[in-house]
Amino acid sequence: MTESARRTWEYATIPLLIHNTKAILDSWGVDGWELVTVLSGPGGGDQLVAYLKRPTS
Repeated sequence: MTESARRTWEYATIPLLIHNTKAILDSWGVDGWELVTVLSGPGGGDQLVAYLKRPTS
């Protein structure tokens, strides 16, 4: 089994504010989080939720 096949991940979901999306994602990126996708929030409308992942130590 290769190293990449054994890698484990942790995940986070965060609400995104439309007017501050870049700053929020940049802040999480500094901590090693990678954006996986952005979807509409459960309430619909303009609410967005970002799904992120990063390798565990």
